[in-house]
Amino acid sequence: MLLLILSYLGGALTILSPCILPVLPFVFARADQPFARSGLPLLAGMGLTFAGVATLAAVGGGWVAQANQYGRWLAIALLAVFGLTLLLPRLAERLMRPLVNAGSRLSNFAQADGKPASPASSFLLGIATGLLWAPCAGPILGLVLTGAALQGASLGTTLLLLAYAAGAATSLAVALLIGGRVFTAMKRSLDAGEWVRRGIGVAMLAGVAAIALGLDTGILTRVSTVATGGLEQRLVDALGHKDRSGGAMMAATSLPAEGGAMMMRAVDRPATLPVEGQFPGLNGAVEWLNSPPLTAEALRGRVVLVDFWTYSCINCLRTLPYVKAWAEKYRDQGLVVIGVHAPEFAFERNIDNVRKATKDLGVTYPVAIDNNYAIWRAFNNNYWPAHYFIDAQGRVRFHHFGEGEYEKSEAVIRQLLAEAGHADVTKVAMTADNAMHGVEMPADASTLRSQETYVGYARAENFASPGGARPDQSKDYAAPAHPTLNEWGLAGNWKVGEEQATLEQASGKIVYRFHARDLHLVLGPAADGKPVRFRVTIDGKVPGASHGTDVAADGSGTVTGQRLYQLVRQQGDVADRTFAIEFLDPGVQAYAFTFG
Repeated sequence: MLLLILSYLGGALTILSPCILPVLPFVFARADQPFARSGLPLLAGMGLTFAGVATLAAVGGGWVAQANQYGRWLAIALLAVFGLTLLLPRLAERLMRPLVNAGSRLSNFAQADGKPASPASSFLLGIATGLLWAPCAGPILGLVLTGAALQGASLGTTLLLLAYAAGAATSLAVALLIGGRVFTAMKRSLDAGEWVRRGIGVAMLAGVAAIALGLDTGILTRVSTVATGGLEQRLVDALGHKDRSGGAMMAATSLPAEGGAMMMRAVDRPATLPVEGQFPGLNGAVEWLNSPPLTAEALRGRVVLVDFWTYSCINCLRTLPYVKAWAEKYRDQGLVVIGVHAPEFAFERNIDNVRKATKDLGVTYPVAIDNNYAIWRAFNNNYWPAHYFIDAQGRVRFHHFGEGEYEKSEAVIRQLLAEAGHADVTKVAMTADNAMHGVEMPADASTLRSQETYVGYARAENFASPGGARPDQSKDYAAPAHPTLNEWGLAGNWKVGEEQATLEQASGKIVYRFHARDLHLVLGPAADGKPVRFRVTIDGKVPGASHGTDVAADGSGTVTGQRLYQLVRQQGDVADRTFAIEFLDPGVQAYAFTFG
């Protein structure tokens, strides 16, 4: 119930968003009509269509996005005709004549005869508007859609989206009722009905133009994040922190060092480990690496550690030395470690990429490829990395999210092995000298003031290039002249997609003002696989001794595959620095910054 309330309130706030402006003319087109016959059906059609399309987009695939794109253009055409009929009554009459025999209700839409609109025509207009409705993806809607994509299709997902749509419809209904009274007064006192109708027609055509040009999801969405993002985030903080159950509202997250808030559930466990549930099994993997398929039944009698990870996740990479050491040390005493690879980015769905990454990282234990999140959902998991400890009787006895608490996790392994009759277990000696190097080194939490930052527009924050991002279109960007801490920007010709930015022409740059010992960036080469050369600078100078493992001291490097690249590891004092990476060849894809 709390999540539904949060979604409803988040939807209600959309009336304050500039990105709702293109939709308002379609709503106010019925402001002077009876609310029950016109406004209410319009809002209902708008809300139901948004919830349905958003649900399919969240849990479907590319075909849904493609189908909805055609629907958007059809709706744009329909509403453009509607706007013209309001502006030009003679056009409405001409269009109406050939459609009369087919039962057209265009005259109701155009209101040329002054009769009240029918509920059916209003509902149809609402459906068309719903196809165009692109509310700003602030914290609340972003959490709903991300959680829906990972948790899968469910009644809960649809209910959350309906609650969001209902909140937006409520605020629009209030505006519609107020607007109707204003229009009625104007028509009565000034006899301005014709001018009001034509004004709405002009506004509708402007809205159609804004949506067709992508302004609703581009400039207006960026402005909207500033206008409402803070309010929504305060709602999440005030209400969402009370519910950490990992339902559809909770977005999947890679946790920072020491595991973040969710790790609190794994702290101060009693000496006797409780039973948290039954091992849900490993059904649904699309492929297995290093092993034939494994089942819960076949693993009965063995202690099992299930590690949810993805190979470009820095938090996952920093836990790998411990997981690999446990797999090696306790293998002969009955421990089976299973890595469940659940992708975050699209390139991590490529099984060849995962196969290469496991080999490069030295992962020799079984890995289940969970591209459809079947195992993820069976465990009701929400985080990378996540460790689940299962006893010899097939019961989940302990879990841990994020980095840290390694000694405690190892103690759990030893206890479960002892319960299974292996009394000769010994402790693994883990030190930075013999187990960790490069990206696997723990983060320096005492100096860490920058956090994971996505480059794609779906989850981007603190983007500071002048003019903002233009989603899914090529644009010449300029880097921010004086970025403040954690601000970043692009320079050169880039196409910013939902989860990555692609350099369209050579000599493009990314700039980031950061405060951390380490800086990493998830990168991929051009679509044809051709390597991309780059140069890194820190405060305008070559990195020297502060270069990362994927960069030479002079700042040079090459993107050869889709993975996480360590670009900076500072030596000495850590302070605010301006990082810049210039790509000398076109085609590079940039996904996300992480820090340590």
